Amino acid sequence: MLEGLATKDKVTGLKQTRRAIAAGRAGKIFLARDADPLLTEPVLELCRLGNIPVEQSYTVQQLGKAAGISVGTAAVALLSK
Repeated sequence: MLEGLATKDKVTGLKQTRRAIAAGRAGKIFLARDADPLLTEPVLELCRLGNIPVEQSYTVQQLGKAAGISVGTAAVALLSK
């Protein structure tokens, strides 16, 4: 599922992901399963309210690598067109 994530339109990080959700631009959200729940729960709730699909099967390091960044990330939002 993570193959090709680096080439798709996306934003990384919790702050940018929240902004994409608020702007109605998020098509799917990836949240790291090992990230602090205090940080990810508010994003998860926004996704529930907005009926945005969420994937929580990957780690911080896996998401960062798949997104093509040199550090781990707790959240990646694929942007809808």
